[in-house]
Amino acid sequence: MKALVLGASGATGKLVVGQLIKKNVFTRILIRKSAVLPKEIAENPLVETVKGNINQLGASEINNLVQSCNVVISCLGHNVSLKGMFGHPRYLVLDAIQSLSEAVRKNKIKKVKFILMSTTAYTNTLFGEKNSIGERIIFSILTTLLPPHRDNVKAANFMINEFGKHDEIIEWVAVRPDTLINDDVESAYEICESPVRSPIFNAGKTSRINVSHFMAELVTDEELWRKWVFKTPVIYNK
Repeated sequence: MKALVLGASGATGKLVVGQLIKKNVFTRILIRKSAVLPKEIAENPLVETVKGNINQLGASEINNLVQSCNVVISCLGHNVSLKGMFGHPRYLVLDAIQSLSEAVRKNKIKKVKFILMSTTAYTNTLFGEKNSIGERIIFSILTTLLPPHRDNVKAANFMINEFGKHDEIIEWVAVRPDTLINDDVESAYEICESPVRSPIFNAGKTSRINVSHFMAELVTDEELWRKWVFKTPVIYNK
């Protein structure tokens, strides 16, 4: 088994890599040239580091990224700055998922797991989820004014529409944490099919370490994967 992790130098991404190392999963990571990794990741023999920006890679470089990988994990996110929020690339996550899935199909890799870090701000209307009037108004404003939110929505919709509930090559799970917090250690958490509280008016909390733990479990625990495959589970701290 080999996993490809995008956004591996980010706050959640590096925790995901750490969890995969604990499980002895060979991991290829793509990081920016300027990114700094913790020593335990940078010098770990289980980790292969590739430097570059996903939106600047050519087709052959994308093909090399997915080569021999049967898991793709995206922890990509936009930088919290004016340029990161409103500059290019506007569809960082969507474009990455599209290009990587095309490369997987061209390489004829069978049964690849795609795990997308999404958010409870994404409403899975295609699976019957509904928002209150107040939530719809706020989400509509966010979609219009904040390109990163629009990117997250389009990326999740692409996976649902493109791969659906059955795909011979690509299986997927979009993990939706609520308000992200930083904790040093894992704690008890619960997984729900849909939000059980309003992400706008009654948001819960989800520690990044718990998100990374759940994602790593999805990689190695086949029974858990079969439970959540082709779904958008929500994760909350208990």
